[in-house]
Amino acid sequence: MSESSTKSAFLIDAFDRRATRRLQRRQFFRNAGGLSLGLVGGTLISACGGGGSVSNVSAQSAPTDAEILNFALNLEYLESQFYTYATTGAGLAASMTAGVGTMGTVIPGQQVPFQDPVVKAYANEIANDEREHVTFLRSALGSAAVAMPAIDIGGTDPNGAFSSAARAAGLVPAGAPFNPYANDNNFLLGAYIFEDVGVTAYKGASPLITNKTFLEAAAGILAAEAYHAGLVRTVLYSKGIDMTGLVTAANAISAARNSLDHNGHDDQGITGATAGTSNIVPLDSNGLAFSRNYSNVLNIVYLTSSAATKGGFFPNGVNGSLNMSV
Repeated sequence: MSESSTKSAFLIDAFDRRATRRLQRRQFFRNAGGLSLGLVGGTLISACGGGGSVSNVSAQSAPTDAEILNFALNLEYLESQFYTYATTGAGLAASMTAGVGTMGTVIPGQQVPFQDPVVKAYANEIANDEREHVTFLRSALGSAAVAMPAIDIGGTDPNGAFSSAARAAGLVPAGAPFNPYANDNNFLLGAYIFEDVGVTAYKGASPLITNKTFLEAAAGILAAEAYHAGLVRTVLYSKGIDMTGLVTAANAISAARNSLDHNGHDDQGITGATAGTSNIVPLDSNGLAFSRNYSNVLNIVYLTSSAATKGGFFPNGVNGSLNMSV
C-alpha cells in the first residue's frame, strides 16, 4: 500500500472510531454577544444526519472533528463548483457530490472567455486544487461526508447570489446583474468574494480539531487557500494600478464582508493605509491572519447579518449540523 493510501486509510478509520472518543468539554465558537454558536435548536445534530456513528452533542460540547470538516466540505463544494464552471463550463461530476443529507443542484456558471493567459493559468490551477480538496475531505470523512447542498453561482440573475453580493458592495445598481464569468476582471472579483473567507474559516476552526492528523490536513488546506487568496489579491492589485475602479471594487467587497460577519474589523482591502502601498496579506496588529467562526462565515455566504439557516450562495442552507448564522 502506498504512503498516501495508508494515510487516507488511517484518516477514514479514525473517523469511524470518532463516536468512542471522549467529548471535548470546551467552549465552542462564540459570537460578539458571547452566546455559544455550537447550538441549533438547543443541540448539535449529528453530521451524519443521525445515521450511524456520530452521536448528538449537547450545546455545552464542542463539535466533533467530523462536523468541523463537513462544514469545510460545504465551502469546498462552493469554491470548486465556481472555479470548475469558470474554467470548463461544466460542474463537478455527480460522483463528487453525493453524501449524507439532501443533495442539491447548482444554479450554474459558465466558462470565462479569458483574455489574459496569466489569469487563465491561475484559474485552472485553483480549480484543480479545489477539486482535490473536495476529493480529500470526502475520502477522509468516508460514509459521514455530507452531500453537496444547493448552490447558486449563476451570473445572469439580478437577484442571484453574485449579483446580491456585488450590489451589497455597491458594484452594481438595483435590478442589475453581476456576472463573474463575463471577463477576467469580473472573474477575479468573484473569486475575491470567496478566497479570504476560506482562509479565515480554516484559521478559526483549527483550535477545535482534536485529532492531530486531521489538524495537519486542515492546516494544509488553510495554506493552500492562503496561497489562492494572496494570488487573487496580488493580481487584482497589479491590474488595479492601471484600473483604479478594480481596486475600489475589491476594497468595497471587503467592506461588505466586514459589515456582515459580526466579527469586528477583520476584513481588509487590497490597499494599505498609506497611499501607494499594497495590502496583499491582511493581518492583525501582531502580524497574524484573522479567524472567523462558522457563524461568521455563514453570515457572509448566506449574505445576511441576521440569524439564518439559508440564503445567498446556499439557497437551502449547508448540509450538516453547523448550519446557522446569527
